[in-house]
Amino acid sequence: MNAPLDKPAFLNVTASATGRRWVGPTVEQDRLTEALAQNTGLPAPLCGVLARRGVTAAEAAAFLSPTLRDLLPDPRGLRDMDAAAARFITALQRQERIAIFADYDVDGGSSAALLICWLRDMGLTATLYVPDRIDEGYGPNDAAMTMLARDHDLIVCVDCGTLSHGPIAAAEGADVIVLDHHLGGETLPDAVAVVNPNRQDESGDLAHLCAAAVVFLMLVEANRRLREAGQIGPDLMDMLDLVALATVADVAPLVGVNRAFVRQGLAVMARRNRIGLRALADVAGLDLDRRGARRPRARGSGDCCRRWRSG
Repeated sequence: MNAPLDKPAFLNVTASATGRRWVGPTVEQDRLTEALAQNTGLPAPLCGVLARRGVTAAEAAAFLSPTLRDLLPDPRGLRDMDAAAARFITALQRQERIAIFADYDVDGGSSAALLICWLRDMGLTATLYVPDRIDEGYGPNDAAMTMLARDHDLIVCVDCGTLSHGPIAAAEGADVIVLDHHLGGETLPDAVAVVNPNRQDESGDLAHLCAAAVVFLMLVEANRRLREAGQIGPDLMDMLDLVALATVADVAPLVGVNRAFVRQGLAVMARRNRIGLRALADVAGLDLDRRGARRPRARGSGDCCRRWRSG
């Protein structure tokens, strides 16, 4: 947007590359920045960013260091969560055959990985089905769901399924759980549970979650049920790298609990315990410290990228 001519040009830039004038912070923004700096002791440039985002001095510390303890919502606040977690735990206890139908993007892949790793830690191997992007398109289809239902007792659709009335009906003989975040329609498919913060009958308070975050909340509830039964579930904190990856890759807004997912997930990534993410980091020449912050690369650290590109 072109800046009003009555405002002074910021840094004396009267014409940018696109012919527009730069305009700096308003007097009110400068006052808010100065007040934040005085009350928090934080650097003025950082306070300027916080002021523009509407963060007060009382909120600054929590905003900059978000924690799951403070921000994680109660999973049971989402509709159908009780039914989803109960059916999932029943499948585990009965050692049922479980299939995971996942979308083909990073969010879908991370969501599936969360479930597969959790079940593997509990001694159960799940079947993964990812549709062909060209031949099958997005979401469940009749043929795939019919095929999975023949050999499985439970199908969990992640990052898809909210609008898949026909394909879910085609899964005769198997129960279906949907863990999704895409906008829902007026009616829901006939599944055991459709957990989705963007269902039309949800409040919208958690509409910023990606599918992997919804899956994570379901696993939080599953672990709670295991504890009540005297069992110990997998360590979910070690899985936050997948939630952080999905949140960023799906361009989910960094607000609320998403900030904690990403902040703590980056710290988990920095441990380099997950072979897939470790390989991606090596190819990218990326090195993180234990807080998830990027470290300066040593000379020659990009050699892996050159070798990879050259084959």
